[in-house]
Amino acid sequence: MLERGNLSRRGFMHRSLAALTAAGLPAWYAEHVHAADEKAKDDSKSGSANGHLNFGWVGIGSPQSRGLQVYGTAKPFKQVKHVAACDVDSRHVDRAAGIFQKDGFEVSKYDDYQKLIAQKDVDVVCVTTPDHWHALVAIAAMKAGKDVYCEKPLTLTVAEALAIQKVAKETKRVLQTGSQQRCEMGNMFRLAAEISRSGRLGKIKTIECRIGGNPESGPIEAVEPPKELNWDRWLGPTPKVPYRLSADKRKTNCHYEFRWWYDYSGGKMTDWGAHHLDIAQWCLGMDGSGPTAVEAVEAKKPYDKGDGYNTHPAFKVKYTYANGAEVIAMDGRGSKVPGLVTKDGNPRKTRDGREIADLDPSENGCLIVGENGTVFVSRGFIVASDAKILSEPLKDMPQLYPKRPTSHMQNFVECVKTREAPIADPIVGGGSVIVCHIGAIALRLGQGTKLKWDPKTHQFDNKDANAMLSRPYRDGYKLEV
Repeated sequence: MLERGNLSRRGFMHRSLAALTAAGLPAWYAEHVHAADEKAKDDSKSGSANGHLNFGWVGIGSPQSRGLQVYGTAKPFKQVKHVAACDVDSRHVDRAAGIFQKDGFEVSKYDDYQKLIAQKDVDVVCVTTPDHWHALVAIAAMKAGKDVYCEKPLTLTVAEALAIQKVAKETKRVLQTGSQQRCEMGNMFRLAAEISRSGRLGKIKTIECRIGGNPESGPIEAVEPPKELNWDRWLGPTPKVPYRLSADKRKTNCHYEFRWWYDYSGGKMTDWGAHHLDIAQWCLGMDGSGPTAVEAVEAKKPYDKGDGYNTHPAFKVKYTYANGAEVIAMDGRGSKVPGLVTKDGNPRKTRDGREIADLDPSENGCLIVGENGTVFVSRGFIVASDAKILSEPLKDMPQLYPKRPTSHMQNFVECVKTREAPIADPIVGGGSVIVCHIGAIALRLGQGTKLKWDPKTHQFDNKDANAMLSRPYRDGYKLEV
């Protein structure tokens, strides 16, 4: 007779597998994901609180940012303690410290990341600042002997990505880029990559990365920054400019909305591009490398008066790889593909049961087109041109990574302990963000721009494009490599 506990565990397993298959995974793959998830939970439970890791957080507390969400992924691990919080906005650091303390952690508060890094008991620095601060904080942390979890996009420029890779190699620190699609979302993106790399689709011809267009603002009024915000420190290495906030308080050049200014980010090219172009690199087996050419096929002229969002509202960027594969990063105008089906051979259905016959051109995700079949994957579903592409087990599963992590933070915590490379290490995260950056450079040089790119030397065949691989830092700031 089975023990009651075994019956309970078996019932839980069936429920978990049912949930995974209901989400769209084929049964054979759901078993892989479930087994990996159970192992991760067991490893987490067995983690010793005596061998704990102290986390310090830089750029945390904004209700609109990823920082507190990432903290939520780290909080379940009993071996992790959260001991420090830093932000240049006192409202944010106070909010974060209050959450930490409510969760039972003793926390030090800072407005200067260098002071947090100097705190001797900090083992790990989590960088959740705006993009233009990522490299400076991550490099300083690694040089101080700290391991780093850095939100995506890993850097603001190609030069910064190469600098992070160099320092990580020299210091032998563990760095995880926050590209969680490689671990999470039911492993659907990993399934798409394994199918692509297995040869089931034949030679990959194109991958559409549907990443959405950038919002437009027009002029935004210059106003006094909030008294709680150290605006000069927020700007950091970027040029000194006024703080801007629209009358309805929805548009700004600061918290969250910084994404739509090339001064601090790269718009959707580095926002969603850092996710989906990363998956394209994975599907093509190009981690640590990249395309050999990039073209700005379409680039709707952005607002250029200097007082409003200046990223391209609509765009299409084509990357060409040495093997002939093309990757297209685009706003919301992808191919309208008919006949894609789920693992069961049926059209995808909405929550209210309505069948979706065609793939909507605006659907966010990756469309992978091979000579023998097509797969579309998003954070919500995966479909293919033939159900067998999904439903039949792969005979030879490609080795994309030694393990099958189902939690991005868990993978990082484990690697800090073992000193193994995490699934989105600096070679992966840096390589993928470089692809994003060279696309943004092509866009900024204008529609019709065609550039050759050497993924080994990290140089264009164009001096104007090469001049945009790095950016000058404001006086008082320097990229120390």
